[in-house]
Amino acid sequence: MARMRIPLSKPDITDAEKTAVMRVLESGRLALGPETEAFEKALAGITGRKLAIAVSSGTAALHLSLIAADIGKGDEVITSPFSFVASANAIMYVGARIVFADIEEETLCLDPAKADSVITEKTKAILPVHIFGALADMDAFCSMAEKHSLKIIEDACEAIGATRGNHKAGGSGDFAVFGFYPNKQITTGEGGAVVTDDPDAAVKIRSLRNQGRAGAGTGEMLEHVRLGYNYRINELSSALGRAQLERLNEILENRTRVADLYSERLRNLADIRLLNPVPGGSRSWFVYVIMLKDPSRREALSSHLSRSEIDSRTYFPPIHFFDHIRNHGGFSKGQFPVTERVAESTLALPFYTTMTDKEVDYVCDKVAAFLS
Repeated sequence: MARMRIPLSKPDITDAEKTAVMRVLESGRLALGPETEAFEKALAGITGRKLAIAVSSGTAALHLSLIAADIGKGDEVITSPFSFVASANAIMYVGARIVFADIEEETLCLDPAKADSVITEKTKAILPVHIFGALADMDAFCSMAEKHSLKIIEDACEAIGATRGNHKAGGSGDFAVFGFYPNKQITTGEGGAVVTDDPDAAVKIRSLRNQGRAGAGTGEMLEHVRLGYNYRINELSSALGRAQLERLNEILENRTRVADLYSERLRNLADIRLLNPVPGGSRSWFVYVIMLKDPSRREALSSHLSRSEIDSRTYFPPIHFFDHIRNHGGFSKGQFPVTERVAESTLALPFYTTMTDKEVDYVCDKVAAFLS
C-alpha cells in the first residue's frame, strides 16, 4: 500500500460550518449574541436538560459547575485518576480536596463500589468521567448521591451522544459538562458547556462566565455582583458548534463506522486488547485506543508507526503521577492498580470522522506487521 501521512485526529468541517461562521462575521456581532443562545438551546435539547450555558472550554465548565455546586475549601470530591488532568485540576481551583477511586476493568470509568468506599463526612460531590465515550454507571452514582446527599458533576467532555441504560451523556448529574476541542466528536475550536435543570444555578454560571456581571435586565452592563471569570464563548465558536450539532447523528455514525473498521481488522491480533462494549448502552467514539498485553512494547510500536508517518499517543497517564496532584493529595504509585495497569498499556491510533477505509487499513497493516 502506498505511503500515507495520517494524523492522530482532525475536525470534520463542511460547507455548512463555513457558512455559519461567515454569517457571524458578516453580522458584526462576535460575542454573547444570538448564535450562542441558539447553540445553548440546541445542546440542552440534545441532552434532555432544561438549560445549557456555553463557555470557553470544558475546563471552564468544570470550574464553574464546582462553584455553582458550592464546593470549596475543606470539601472532598471523588473522581477518577484515569482522565485528562482538567477533571482533577478544576477541583483544586476551588480549594477542595481530590479523592481518587480506581476504575472499572470493563469500562475504564470510575468504579462505583470503590467510590462508595472513600465517602467521608467531608465528601460533597462525585465527579464521574465518561472516559473514551463510555458512560460511567450513572444508576449507581445517582443512588449513591441520593443516599449520601452528594452533588453529581458529570464530566461528559468525551461522550456527547453516548448512552448507558436509561441514561444519556449529560442527562443525569446536578451539572454536566462538555468540551468541544478540535479532537472531540464535535468542535467549536475552543469551547465547552454546562448543562443543568437548576435555573438559579444557570443564572449564577452565566454571571460567573462573564466577570461576575449582574444578570440581564439590570440596566447596568458594568455592575458586578460576584467574583467572576472571563469564560465567555464567542459567536464564531457558537455558530460552528451549532452547525456541528445539526450533524451530530451523522458524525457519530461515521465515527462508529471507523471504529468498527478498526475493530474488524484488529480483533484477531493476540497481542492487543480492544475497548469493551458499553454494558446496556452505546459508546460515542472519541478516540480509538488499543491496549497492549505486553506494555513494554508500547513505545516501540509508537515509534514503528511514526516511521510510517502515522501519529499515535498514550492515553492517559495516571493523574496521580503528576507532581502537583501527588503533592496535593499525598498520592503514590501502586495506590490505584487498575488505573496504573491500564495506563501503561494504552495507545491511541489515528481516529477522525472522515477517516477512509484505506487509511484504516494502512494503520492496521502497520500495527499487525509490528506485532507479528
